[in-house]
Amino acid sequence: MRRMSISGEEALTKELGISQAELQQRLDFLEFTDQDNERLTRVHEHSKVWADDIIKEFYKHLLSFEEGRAFFRDPRVLERVQQQQKAYFLKLTQGKIDSEYLENRLRTGVVHERIGVPIGLFLGMYNFYLRAMGARLLTAMDSHATAYQTFVSFTKLVFLDVCLAIEIYLQRRQKTIAQQQEAIRELSTPVLQVRDRMLILPIIGVIDSDRALQITEQLLRGVRASRALVVVIDITGVPTVDSKVANHLVQTVEAARLLGAEVIVTGLSPEIAQTLVTLGVDLSRINTVGDLQGGLEEAEKLLGYSLVRNGGAGREAREM
Repeated sequence: MRRMSISGEEALTKELGISQAELQQRLDFLEFTDQDNERLTRVHEHSKVWADDIIKEFYKHLLSFEEGRAFFRDPRVLERVQQQQKAYFLKLTQGKIDSEYLENRLRTGVVHERIGVPIGLFLGMYNFYLRAMGARLLTAMDSHATAYQTFVSFTKLVFLDVCLAIEIYLQRRQKTIAQQQEAIRELSTPVLQVRDRMLILPIIGVIDSDRALQITEQLLRGVRASRALVVVIDITGVPTVDSKVANHLVQTVEAARLLGAEVIVTGLSPEIAQTLVTLGVDLSRINTVGDLQGGLEEAEKLLGYSLVRNGGAGREAREM
């Protein structure tokens, strides 16, 4: 059995980092040999004849389901995708499994993931290819044995594509989820400048170790960028704090102090306060104020501002 050899320059895909050597290893694992490649190449002319019918049959089947119709309501989009699928199908029997082939398969998977096609529908295409190709090989080949051998060769290559499709789907989906999580974290811990040299960091929700680290990084970046002298951290919206997070909060205060900023922590609930005392967390170096309003007033005092009456009742102004 001759091992399948790959032509083309050594390259790494940006998405999965699959080298020519690894692509060769995958083909070896599937036992896809030069003989398999030759069998597929011999039916390439048949594939050109069959391609349009196979693609049309598949999309007729796909569009019989509401889930499929949802993605192809625009006839122009449908026509464009059908042309791309035809080119994709013909590459299965072109006889050249190289870096260009690999990148084409990955690019196809990326496109389907980007527009949100469910992976079940995408993988269903491969199932349709196999059944459609198998039926046509039986009628086109001289013998059932030859048809079977060619079908097995076709199946090996399709399974290479299936593995690539799943990997690129998972990679892209994980990347999307990671970006969304990062965006949510940034939105949930905004560092806001309320006046010159003063920042406020309202924290809402549960704080775990990862988020505590992110809060510290964002706060220190904000202190450095704005040259802040006072920071108000409001934890009114934090339901609970454990010892690890509490110690991290203390470290954050110390780090901000090293950058020249005084930190005021506001919004400590009675439950959290009691927990911190029970845990024995050293809060002696943290300036705490009951609520956010009081924290802002304390911060303004540290900056040298004072409240004075300005006219009618309830009207106040701030002076340096």
